[in-house]
Amino acid sequence: MGMKVMDHSTHHSGTAHDHAAPAGGHGGHKGHGGHHGGQAHGTTWATAMKATLHCLTGCAIGEILGMVIGTALMWGNVQTMALAISLAFLFGYSFTLFAVVRAGVSLKAAIKVALAADTVSIAVMELVDNGIIALTPGAMDAHLSDGLFWYALLGGFAVAFVITTPVNKWMIGRGKGHAVVHAYH
Repeated sequence: MGMKVMDHSTHHSGTAHDHAAPAGGHGGHKGHGGHHGGQAHGTTWATAMKATLHCLTGCAIGEILGMVIGTALMWGNVQTMALAISLAFLFGYSFTLFAVVRAGVSLKAAIKVALAADTVSIAVMELVDNGIIALTPGAMDAHLSDGLFWYALLGGFAVAFVITTPVNKWMIGRGKGHAVVHAYH
């Protein structure tokens, strides 16, 4: 089963197109006639923020779990961070993967969709978040019971959200990133 990517060029040409949406429109987007105030379908800040929050949720679960496991096993910083980043990608992808499989897509096709939808978003988020942690004095050596650990981690997530949202908006506007998931919900 091939992955279908929507062509948004018709938004600007004024010609009709079909999203194979159920009767009554998809998500309240009846007609799709105009170009939505100069923006391609789905490129609002709200859409980008929702996509980023979706990614951040999976990343946060994986990263916190990795930090807790690494710290509990008394691993070094490099091993703990490697586990946390790996689990952030795993959980980040899994949120999209499960939603797309639930929509009736085969596992193989769903994996391709999840990789296309989330890789850049997760990578930017992890780079920013872990950069904040690494640059916060003492954060890498803080324990789970230290406020500094949580302050640096949650602060990193907040900064990552702010930086990743425009990246997702740009990608969605070009039919990439979370735009590839749009056809499945």
